[in-house]
Amino acid sequence: MSAEYATFGLAPATRAGGLLANGDYQVHRDFVDFVVDGRPLLFRLSDLDAVSPLASDVPPSLFTAQIHSLLLETEAPLPAGRYIVYGCPECEDLACGAVTAVIERDGEDVIWRDFAWQTDEHADLDLNGYHGIGPFRFRGTEYRTALTALLDGHAPGARRRVLLIGARVALLARLAAALRTIGIGADIAHDADGVPADELRGYGAVVFGRSVSDGERAAVRHAFATAGVDVPCVDGFAPVVPLLVAQTEQALERGARDRRRLTELTATGDAAELEVTSSCRVRLTAYRLDRLSRTHVQDLFDGVLEPGRHRVPLDGKAVKGEAYLVARTGGTVRVTEVGR
Repeated sequence: MSAEYATFGLAPATRAGGLLANGDYQVHRDFVDFVVDGRPLLFRLSDLDAVSPLASDVPPSLFTAQIHSLLLETEAPLPAGRYIVYGCPECEDLACGAVTAVIERDGEDVIWRDFAWQTDEHADLDLNGYHGIGPFRFRGTEYRTALTALLDGHAPGARRRVLLIGARVALLARLAAALRTIGIGADIAHDADGVPADELRGYGAVVFGRSVSDGERAAVRHAFATAGVDVPCVDGFAPVVPLLVAQTEQALERGARDRRRLTELTATGDAAELEVTSSCRVRLTAYRLDRLSRTHVQDLFDGVLEPGRHRVPLDGKAVKGEAYLVARTGGTVRVTEVGR
């Protein structure tokens, strides 16, 4: 086993939720990811939609129990000293599949080794092992300091409520219902006048409908600034609920740009330009409004892209007129208007 040390850290991460073109939805999850040698460990696992056990939406007792487990203060939850490193973001059931690893002490050091994909109590390393990942040797002090900081209340807090501002109450009600379906709280208001500062601090984003004037938007931003909180403000592209959900998800993303899989999306009438930082599955969907304001949805691309910039040709009919693109990976969503 290699004697070289890897650095260990933690960073906030998001599994973006959303309404999919086929009518399905995926739940929004905020979690703390493992950072090995300055790079999210999840990025080494191509095309994996998963979250770590350190999710911010689990009860505090479970969150604390997971930390003590990773600190090796309790028995391993699986045979042969194996621990779940990433699991299903929807149900967290081992039967759905999970990435596991042996975590053990070696003197003062902590070692993560024998990574595998596991669907029952026993891992088959020959069949399902991640042979190109690890082993990782971490300095014990660095490892324990990072994890115990979470016990001291230094876990990145998640603000998963959004404030919806607009005049079209029916549309906002549908948007609020959709956001709640994927695990994001949503409140509807005409403005932010008179809202207590403590309540404003609970919002992670503000979504403006297209009917909201510049002056009304400025007043809302001023109310949040006065409350001492800086939240992203989303100018809704179009009255299309799945599109607005995607814009909200983008605004709620956490973590630095270099720790996101999909970092850029632009589009003209004939092609989309994407940039990804690690090998991952990307789904590209077009939303178009016709002259009668009817919505048309079309999936344009679904495949695994390698790190770098990519050009995806677009179906001209799918992006004719007023059109928008949504690109999704397991942890990132990007939305753009199609330029003419």
